[in-house]
Amino acid sequence: MGAKIPVTVVTGFLGSGKTTLLRHLLQNNQGRRIAVIVNEFGEVGIDGELLRSCQVCEEEDATTNIVELTNGCLCCTVQEEFLPTMQELLKRSEQIDCLLIETSGLALPKPLVQAFRWPEIRTGATVDGVITVVDCEAVAAGTLVGDLDALTAQREADPNLEHETPIEELFEDQLACADLVLLTKVDRVDAETQTKVEEWLRQQLPIGVKVVPCRDGEINPNLLLGFNAAVEDNLEARPSHHDTEEEHEHDDEINSVHLVLDQAFEPKALTATLKQLVQDQEIYRIKGFVDVPNKPMRMVVQGVGDRFEHFFDRPWQVSEPRQTRLVLIGRALDQEQIQEVLCSI
Repeated sequence: MGAKIPVTVVTGFLGSGKTTLLRHLLQNNQGRRIAVIVNEFGEVGIDGELLRSCQVCEEEDATTNIVELTNGCLCCTVQEEFLPTMQELLKRSEQIDCLLIETSGLALPKPLVQAFRWPEIRTGATVDGVITVVDCEAVAAGTLVGDLDALTAQREADPNLEHETPIEELFEDQLACADLVLLTKVDRVDAETQTKVEEWLRQQLPIGVKVVPCRDGEINPNLLLGFNAAVEDNLEARPSHHDTEEEHEHDDEINSVHLVLDQAFEPKALTATLKQLVQDQEIYRIKGFVDVPNKPMRMVVQGVGDRFEHFFDRPWQVSEPRQTRLVLIGRALDQEQIQEVLCSI
């Protein structure tokens, strides 16, 4: 059995920008072979230019339609049966580097994630991360969703959706399950309004989950893919209490800091310092390889929010230098400042 297919779940209300985000990821796949499952009732989640032959199945017994995209990727449109779709994709796992699932705007994300605990799926796929897309303009207007009429029509048309769940409860569940929140349509509000929306969102989010402004779905794929969160294994550990993170400025673009250090680190000390850096700065993700004193193995470290993990993947090779190499992705990150903090450990 090869490595599990990493699955990124994209959730958010109808009209929040999920489809635009997926379109951008497919157009900027950076060589990744991406499979897509669209679970948006009554709609094709991605425009016809990318999915020329992909149409939502209208027959009740035709629940799955897997097609090749123009860029070699795969797409499935699903109305009801999730398991058969996943089983078909897993048969083609050698052709897939990652899987994106766009949920229905009225679907709770946690039941979908829990499906990855099923024996038929868990051996071949894992939920890499959950991205929640939030409409800044709608939140600013106090509606949470831009087109309530469209959402109501969708709810009434799909018998599989829970009609009794309030919009506010759905929204809270989408936030509570998130590894990252993308705030879309920020160009439709002024800077002061955007700041207020971001501050409000942070109060609703688990500690350590970041809010990233996004226009037209244009976001670096490296920020959204590769969380390695194994969400299906830690759903119980995803709190919904208020986030107390301090406000950060968002005027600068997302950047990454690449560090190569001729320094060895004890895992506990390094993790504590990295967690503090995340609290002090707008850091979204951290990953890299670490030289640990007196250890023949190379250590892998990965961090999202305040969740960090580390493990030893292989022995250091004779031909390679024992260096600590870290990549930090965030907003307005200062390489010299971060390096100074790490070198002081």
